[in-house]
Amino acid sequence: MAGKIPDETSSFVGRREELRRVERALSVHRLVTLTGTGGVGKTRVALRAAARGGPGHRDGVIWAELWPLMGSDLLIATVADAAGLADHTPRLAADALCAWLAEREALLVLDSCEHLAADCRRLIGQLLRSAPGLTVLATSRQPLEVDGEHVLAIGPLPVDGTRGARAPSDAARLLLSRAAEAAPDVDVDSPSERAAADAICRRLEGIPLALELASGQLRQRRLTDLAGALGSPLTMLSGEPSARPPRHASLRTTIGWSHELCTPAERLLWARLAVLRGPFDARTAQLVCSGGPLSEDGVADALSGLVVKCVVQRDGDRHRMLDSLKEYGRMWLEELGEREQLADRHAAYFHEVVRQADERWLGPEQAREYGRIAQAHPDLCAALDHLMNDPDGAAVDLAGRVAFFWSCCGHLHEARHYLERALLEHREPGPVLTRALWALGIVRLLQGEPEPAAQLAAHCARAAEEDEDPEAALGAAYLLSLTYLMTGRPLVAQSLAESALAEAAEDDFVSPSRLRCRLITVFTRTALGVYDEAEGLARRLLAACEQRDEVWTRSYVEYQLSLIALFRDRPAEAAEHARAMLRGKRRLGDRFGIALGVDLLAAAAAEQGEGEQAARLSGTGQTYWRSVGHPQRGTPELAAVRERTDLRARTAIGDHAYRVARQRGASDTRATLALALGPAEPPAPPE
Repeated sequence: MAGKIPDETSSFVGRREELRRVERALSVHRLVTLTGTGGVGKTRVALRAAARGGPGHRDGVIWAELWPLMGSDLLIATVADAAGLADHTPRLAADALCAWLAEREALLVLDSCEHLAADCRRLIGQLLRSAPGLTVLATSRQPLEVDGEHVLAIGPLPVDGTRGARAPSDAARLLLSRAAEAAPDVDVDSPSERAAADAICRRLEGIPLALELASGQLRQRRLTDLAGALGSPLTMLSGEPSARPPRHASLRTTIGWSHELCTPAERLLWARLAVLRGPFDARTAQLVCSGGPLSEDGVADALSGLVVKCVVQRDGDRHRMLDSLKEYGRMWLEELGEREQLADRHAAYFHEVVRQADERWLGPEQAREYGRIAQAHPDLCAALDHLMNDPDGAAVDLAGRVAFFWSCCGHLHEARHYLERALLEHREPGPVLTRALWALGIVRLLQGEPEPAAQLAAHCARAAEEDEDPEAALGAAYLLSLTYLMTGRPLVAQSLAESALAEAAEDDFVSPSRLRCRLITVFTRTALGVYDEAEGLARRLLAACEQRDEVWTRSYVEYQLSLIALFRDRPAEAAEHARAMLRGKRRLGDRFGIALGVDLLAAAAAEQGEGEQAARLSGTGQTYWRSVGHPQRGTPELAAVRERTDLRARTAIGDHAYRVARQRGASDTRATLALALGPAEPPAPPE
């Protein structure tokens, strides 16, 4: 498992002793919690410690950011996603995560636990009991109170130099480095600027976030001017100064001071941006946050100003705000009386994002829309939470539309969670309800529950007939035929799919459900051993997909062509189709599809006498299947393919070499796939 440690976007200053303490603690204790006030630098210390300590863990680092979560519902799903687990089974999510990590030797970093302390406490306890090779590094504003927890307090940067009068303190080094970036024409080494930097650091008590915010003003003023401005502390934002720790007071005061230095438009945008849960682009900010005195152009200008002032961080074309600054923004949003209005706008915007993605599913923007859905995951969950009480059933529509995307890309538990919640609140008959029930059927089938899926398909078929909805009828036929296919009845599946297609002789690309039914007819012919027909139909469908740059169906057609080539003793051709499938599934982020493709690559290698590569790929495939958690591991005919692969690989290189190579493939998925796929970039492993 490769680490998913975020990139450090600015220089790291000081913290040598803290890092030594963290490294020593991680070598002895299985749970280390870094505590300290918001903005003190806990995340940066954890980031650097994880980067330095990751190679010491066989399976690398798992980094889970918890700050976007406003509640505990998605805690386990977030950690599972960070760990590369896309469980397709109906078992409890915590059980699946414990089983996935049980044999791993990894460092799990849980960043920003304080608002979910009780739930993190329970989850960490379960994980440490189930996974003896797991070490947990957590950041929190308070200890988590888990048995065996080792707490390390992270304090502010020192404000006094330690190597003589001429050497700046760590706090001053941070401020001066940011000053040099903000105003390269200013001589930050001059005595007056150095003295001003020392004064600022003492006033802000060395809190890194406070210093970063202060540095945001250096494009407009010198350090000496900044020091003078900080001479008059602002009134505390709420409560009495004695009611909170002095360092927390300093941070709140500094945030308030930065707020005062913003223009009215920047302050308004700051408050409104707090409604966004995850990273965002400028267009999202414009569409969600404009209104009243803030036009779309005004949002763009204000956003630039907030970036300059270090309130918003920019990374390429994406932006994000630190949690401490979002908390402050939410407070002002409440004061402005706009919280509910902004939540409505936020939910409506992300509902529209999903609606567009759904409508573009057949077109050349399909892969890009999958990427948008993946990036918007925290905000989509927030939108669904907000819409649950909507009397018009907006949550049912949103959950029904997003569930198919999520079912492909590792969010089956979230899809089921929100579908079932929404359906409890809204049962008004009609296309929206039918679509949501269909999506729930897809989810339950992929979780290994074919009987409930078939019942939901039958319900959808009746509703489609009552509503005279041909798309819903095709969707129901697809779900039911897929259920029969997955349970080993391809002839029935083929009959159902072809009957549905015969109802209207149209181009397959006029509707998503029609195209999916057409794909079923390829799958069933392969399963029935009618290879000439299957290959002919597959190649025609492949050409149509290539013409339109459609990825999802095309990838599964490549899978079928690979399988057909294997059955017809053409392993080199099978390998090429499997590689094409893997590249397509990578574009979509579909780990289930990647698992299928790896199995076919392993089979093709075994048939060509490449026993070691087949064994390594089998190990990689096993890792992917464990991450997916699918109980059946694809269509029934794959079971015989896997057995033949293992037998031929063992025969070629011997049992011992086979076990060694398979273990190597299981633990080093990225290198194995890079070798198998050649110069093209490999799919991201289940980290």
